[in-house]
Parts: sequence; C-alpha cells; structure tokens
Amino acid sequence: MNLLAVRGIAIVLFLLCSAPLYAKEWLVKPGQSISAAVQMAAPGDVVAVERGYYEDHLLIDKPLTLRGLNRPTLSGGNRDDVIRIKAEDVVIDGFIIRDSGKDLTAQNAGVYIEPGSHRAIVQNNDLTYNLFGIWIESVDGVQAINNLITGKRDLLSADRGNGIQLYNTTNARIIDNNISFCRDAIYVDISNHALFRGNKLHHLRYGTHYMNSHNNLWENNESYLNRGGLALMMVRNQVVRNNIAWGNTDHGILLRTMQDSTLENNVVAKNGKGFFIYDAEYNTVRDNLIINNHIGLHLWAGSIHNTVEGNDFIHNQDQVRYVAARDELWGKKRGNYWSNYVGWDRDGDGYGDVPYVANDVVDRLIWRYPYIKLLMSSPAVQTLHMVARQFPLLRSPSIVDLKPKMQPYHSDWGRWFERKDN
Repeated sequence: MNLLAVRGIAIVLFLLCSAPLYAKEWLVKPGQSISAAVQMAAPGDVVAVERGYYEDHLLIDKPLTLRGLNRPTLSGGNRDDVIRIKAEDVVIDGFIIRDSGKDLTAQNAGVYIEPGSHRAIVQNNDLTYNLFGIWIESVDGVQAINNLITGKRDLLSADRGNGIQLYNTTNARIIDNNISFCRDAIYVDISNHALFRGNKLHHLRYGTHYMNSHNNLWENNESYLNRGGLALMMVRNQVVRNNIAWGNTDHGILLRTMQDSTLENNVVAKNGKGFFIYDAEYNTVRDNLIINNHIGLHLWAGSIHNTVEGNDFIHNQDQVRYVAARDELWGKKRGNYWSNYVGWDRDGDGYGDVPYVANDVVDRLIWRYPYIKLLMSSPAVQTLHMVARQFPLLRSPSIVDLKPKMQPYHSDWGRWFERKDN
C-alpha cells in the first residue's frame, strides 16, 4: 500500500471518528423535563417535545434542534428568559413561548440569542407575553421566520420591550413575522446586510426603528395602526420597496439623516404625515402612492439633492410641507402626479405645460374654500396661478414640479381612498 493511500484512509477514519454518524432524536413528553433532554443531547441532535404545558428555562449551549410537536407551550413563569441560546447553529421550531420576566435592564426575552450564536433559526413559533420577543446580539446569519409575536399588553408602551431586537448583526433574515403590542416591532441598531420581508407590524410605537444600519433591504412589509410606520435614522444604502404603511398617527415613513437610498413602489395612506424627510440627501423617492394623508410629504432641515419622480400625490390635505430658503425642483425627467394640479396639456404628451408649485395662493384658497375646484378652468383661477408665478413674493419657497403628470401612475389608487378599514 503506497503512502498516498495510507494518508487517504487516515483522513476518512478521522472524519468518521470526529463527527456523529447520525443525529439522535430525544422525545420529551408532558411531565418530563426539556432541560434534562437538552443536557443529555449531543451536538447536532434533535429534541422533540410533545404537545403539553412545560414551565422551564432552557439554556442551549450546543448546536441542536428544539422542535415542537403539535405546538407545545413553554412558559418562563414570568421571570428571566424563557430560552437562552449560547451556541452556533441552534434551531427553535414550532413552540408557544411565553411569560418571560419584565426586567428591561436584564433584557428578559422569549428567546435570547447571545453574542457568537451564529446562524440561529427561530421559526414557526408563537411568542406571547414576553418583554422582548427575540433579542439578537452580535451574531451573523440569524433567521426569524414566520413567528407570531405579541408583547406584555398590560404594560405601558414605554415599559415593554421590542418584538425583535437586532444589535450588531450581519446578514439577518427577518421574514413573514406578525408583531403587535410591543414597544417597537423591529428595532435595528448597527446591523448591516439584512433582509426584512413580508412582516406585518401593528399596534405599536414604531413598526420598525432603524439606527446606524446600512445596506439593508426592506420589502413587502405592512405597517399599520402604529404611532409611526417605518423610521430610518442615520442610515445609508437602504432599499425600501413594495411596502404598505397606513393608519399611522404620526408618519408612514420617516427618513432622518439618510443618504444614498432608494424608496420605491410603496403605498403610504391615511397617516398623519405620509413621508417625513429630515436632513436626508442624495436619495431616490419614486413610484410611490401617497394618498389621503394629513400631509403627503414633509421636507425639512436641508433635505436637498433628492430625486423625487413618478409618485402620485392624491387627496392629501397638504400635498407638501416644505421648510427651506429656496425652491426645490422635482420632476426634471419624469414628473409626479398631483391631484390638485390645475394646469393643462396642450401638446398631449401626458405632462402639464406649466410647473406645479406646491401650496401656492390657489392651493391655499382651495383648502379653505373647496368649491373653488368647480372653477379650476375659469379665467379667474388661471389668472391667480399666473400672478403667483410672476410675483414670487406672494409665496414662500416651495417644491416646484417641472413636469406634473396629468393622470395618476397607479390606476388602482381609488381602493386606498375608499377603503374603510384604515
């Protein structure tokens, strides 16, 4: 036998001896201890728990799968964390996890994922009456998928934790979760290259609260009946697309100190402010439906050099509120649609022949006297528009759309204006 063959056999024997031949399954029945099964299990094993009620605090310090059979209930008895993970490659699947403690300083959680517990997966669980639903800190590749998370509803909002808390993470995947009655649904700090998709976030302070996090994708989420829908602060290189924010009392989508990001194809309806943009530069806001908000878009604090095009501003009480020292020009290539635009399109190219000026003299009169809309095409109203353009002292600095669209981009806008549930 030559030396090469001997080396090959040695490598195979080493691999066989250093890894388990198969994963063993440990079955836990009502009346038995889940903790005891976790302690006996070897790395890579499965601990399967039958339907029943278990009061326990689990410390998982080895890679394994904890699987619920027919949704067993695991209660923490209103103290400490219910499950604490301190190993890589742990899976928690199919449980009702409830009754953590309520110590904010200790960050009591239904599932607490410690630093270094990379690639943890928490999926298909009901996490209820926990202070924090899932606390995730200093890990890579964590996944929270298809969980129902509700907080301690009897506490004041300020005394609750967040549904999912992400701190100092990379490559997180937060998908298809339903989160309510926490402080914030998803709180994100110093967490990059994450995906947030298909989550429903409601009855909260903020649906999502981002800070100091970059290169993330937020898509196909719905945030409703909160104080604020989505708050992005001190971030860059975000993509926010195909989301719905409705019925939020303060704002649908807030951008503060944000750069180099794209917000597209979102529906922002029946909020206090649709978009609130503060100190945000070099972003693209396009193809959004902004409808029936108290203020469609509030632009403030040096928010310049943004591309705003292809959006529909429909029946917002104030289409735009703008605070600055000079006009901001939008629609240089592709204009926005404004439901209160009263211009004309003589050349038939689909765009108005005169710019739209937000909140000029005529707009202010229409809000005060709605019946003036019946006279939109009259010489008197057109004269007022002309006078406002010729004498800029009659107006404050404003948003000026150079190519206002004559018809909405979104043909289905009516359903958002008429629907009664929001």
